[in-house]
Amino acid sequence: MPKVSDLFFKTAIVWLILGIGAGLQMAISGDHGAFPAHAHINLLGWVTSAIFGGYYALNPAKAARRTAMIHYGLYNVGLVVMLPALYLMLHQGYTAIEPVVAVGSLIVAAAVLVFAFVVFSSARERVASGLSTATR
Repeated sequence: MPKVSDLFFKTAIVWLILGIGAGLQMAISGDHGAFPAHAHINLLGWVTSAIFGGYYALNPAKAARRTAMIHYGLYNVGLVVMLPALYLMLHQGYTAIEPVVAVGSLIVAAAVLVFAFVVFSSARERVASGLSTATR
């Protein structure tokens, strides 16, 4: 399995554990005010990361590109910025953190655009020597 796929799958599991933890916290406390953050943790963190990992596993040539690792890093930086801030904003009512949520959201959006570039780009690109093309 390509390294980026493995990283996306492992990170997805971490987000799943965090999402379940947030859900348990809400259930135990009876305060479900942070359910949108819980949904974002599970959907963007767990589900979408796993889908990215699956895409790269099915497309190892594209997974071998540096762009795939840029996508992984950018996406997860965005999630790490956005999701805890969203949870604090909703669960604690800390509205002053909303700009942090916005910045994280923009980083996630940029990472999705990088993924779109990967998906729509050709599977063929020039090798470093420039002498021939190779499938990547």
